[in-house]
Amino acid sequence: MRLPSHPDAHSTPADCAACRASIRHGSHSFHLASLLLPVSIREPSYAVYAFCRMADDLIDREEGGSGAIDALGLMLDRIYDGRPAAHFVERGFADVVHRFAIPRAVPDALIEGLSWDADGRRYETLADLTAYAVRVAGTVGFMMTLVMGNREPRVLARACDLGVAMQLTNIARDIGEDARNGRIYMPLEWLRHNGVDPDAWLDRPTGSPEISSVVVRLLAEAERLYDRSLAGVAALPAGCRMGINTARLFYREIGREIVRGTDPVATRAVTTRKQKLRLLAEAAATRVPDHADRFAATIQAADFLLAAVASTPAPSRVSEIPPWWDLGRRTERLVEMLAGFAARAAANETGAGARPFLFQDQPERAARQ
Repeated sequence: MRLPSHPDAHSTPADCAACRASIRHGSHSFHLASLLLPVSIREPSYAVYAFCRMADDLIDREEGGSGAIDALGLMLDRIYDGRPAAHFVERGFADVVHRFAIPRAVPDALIEGLSWDADGRRYETLADLTAYAVRVAGTVGFMMTLVMGNREPRVLARACDLGVAMQLTNIARDIGEDARNGRIYMPLEWLRHNGVDPDAWLDRPTGSPEISSVVVRLLAEAERLYDRSLAGVAALPAGCRMGINTARLFYREIGREIVRGTDPVATRAVTTRKQKLRLLAEAAATRVPDHADRFAATIQAADFLLAAVASTPAPSRVSEIPPWWDLGRRTERLVEMLAGFAARAAANETGAGARPFLFQDQPERAARQ
């Protein structure tokens, strides 16, 4: 988010806390990894996560449909016009997109991918599935990399690799749960090649050597992308590398648990606390050299996102927090911060009755924040 001292910022400390709570309750693995990020990166990353989670929840709650998609589009209109509604997600995400110059094409692509979920879309080939994963997960990699201050196309491409790898892992882990909800994400041509009729399998989803073969093949593609993404981690600011590499290792381990023999149709693979501690140590010890993989080919389905970032001017440098010994500047900043909080609190109070309908069923605690 913008530093609270910025007069044009929208979010408040309570908004930041609400975004933080969203990730703490929504993803234990990602929350643990995020604690390894610098505070200046961690807080805006919570706003990115809160927006993504809210969009996903809304489409699920509304069972997709044009109403949910239209509501999200209107929300992005408000955010990119600099007039977010009085809700912590909108205010927090508005600060992030303006401070870090995130082009609208990126969250628009996320919403498009979520709408494919709502439509029950299936994917014939790995390329089709990858186009979906770019939208629902590669976009998150794009936004996180921009928040970390890197707009280099090859680094963004490697961040997209990591997002897609994580999404393929999620798909492998949730095959059984998705099937019981009438959804299938495995490439249909792979299933047919193994003698599995997708519709018949959905009627009675069970584990089998044929399904395991498809899952292992999917996770092999994820492994390739996890390996390739490491070059992008090396290009991030030094203080961010361990946090992102930890998230990378956490998700990769889920896939490896499945390959070791967990049946994803019957059981949802998880990592234990002991495994997480081991992976934290591995992340700390990992040397992330700047090697040739940074210049590997990009995922073609992400080209439009790379073009959107390239055509968006980089943000102006955000002023740093004054050092502890500069009491004059720190006092000025504190006064400015308090004035900003007061002005935003007054504006929020004035607009409290104008909350958009899509948030009306949020818990009262979240609404107050």
